[in-house]
Amino acid sequence: MEWIILVLIGLFAGSLGSLVGLGGGVIIVPALVYFGGYTAFLEDLGPQVAVGTSLVIMIFTGLSSTLSYIKHKTVDYKSGLLFFLGAGPGSVIGAIVNRSFNMESFNLYFGFFMILVSFILMVRNKIKPIEAFKQSSYQQRFTDAEGREYTYGFPPVLGAGIAFAVGFTSGLFGIGGGSLMVPAMILIFLFPPHVAVATSMFMVFLSAMVSSATHIYLGNVNWLYALALIPGAWIGAKGGAYLNSKLQSAALVNILRIILVLIGIRLVYQGFTG
Repeated sequence: MEWIILVLIGLFAGSLGSLVGLGGGVIIVPALVYFGGYTAFLEDLGPQVAVGTSLVIMIFTGLSSTLSYIKHKTVDYKSGLLFFLGAGPGSVIGAIVNRSFNMESFNLYFGFFMILVSFILMVRNKIKPIEAFKQSSYQQRFTDAEGREYTYGFPPVLGAGIAFAVGFTSGLFGIGGGSLMVPAMILIFLFPPHVAVATSMFMVFLSAMVSSATHIYLGNVNWLYALALIPGAWIGAKGGAYLNSKLQSAALVNILRIILVLIGIRLVYQGFTG
């Protein structure tokens, strides 16, 4: 029974993570904590092992979805690599700081973080885009399937700085970092949502390799659970990438917002009730 549950968790997390650029960790980490602590199906895992195991899965989710997005030509490789210059070191530091968490504090901080991101998405249409970045030292252009042209850009130092914070949360919470990076790319740097999601998954793949290596070194990975989660996550990521190409941009943002606020409320409740 426990292996079926793990495969289904991986499938759902991979699909959802690839669809909206989260990476899937926002599903895997709470699921491992919940099933381990509140049911008899899985071994009770601490936050360190749940995060470390999740980040190993993010490698495969990120790779699978990136390969799918490559076919749709929505991955901005240069931007992804610039972001990774900040996200890589940040993810290592986050993985080290994660050692100080107990379960209650982990749930509280993780939950509040999810709610904060969902709030940003709720007010995104009321926030004036920072058009000045269109004239930044680094600019890109993208034409979508309907022929609409987008211009976006960002100062490389600022982009790497934001990515550092994203990488830190990735190593800290095991979420891949897309939950913060996608809104930042859309709101601040004016990325088209589909490009933001695809590029986020490319960055998730790169940063997950670094942060998971740190957690492996610290002994924070349950390899049996990881092996059960990987097949579902790989298949789900391909399905999520396919659905992404069929949905409108507004739908992607709405899905992301609803998912984050529900998970955030649940985790905060768990953190307060212990």
